[in-house]
Amino acid sequence: MTYLALFFAGALLCNCVPHLAAGLQGCAFPTPFAKPRGVGNSSPFLNFLWGVFNLGVGIALLSRYPVIVGLNLNCLAIAGGVLLLGSYLSLHFGKVRRESAAS
Repeated sequence: MTYLALFFAGALLCNCVPHLAAGLQGCAFPTPFAKPRGVGNSSPFLNFLWGVFNLGVGIALLSRYPVIVGLNLNCLAIAGGVLLLGSYLSLHFGKVRRESAAS
């Protein structure tokens, strides 16, 4: 259970970055609440709130399952969450932006 929680902590902390950045820059960006989901843009304020939510849950998971930074399975689980979600999102949003530019 610990590794799964840390995996999700990494994924959530990775996901908070683009939403906080978009929201703080005043840019629209896709969220799960957009229409169509994950493709349409949401307001900067909603992105900011979604980023804060992801950050808060990620930190809450890390406080529940503390990690000693180093070469260990806990850090590997966090890195796995970051790498898996980050890879997926970069491919997904690259495709969304290409399709948006083509229209």
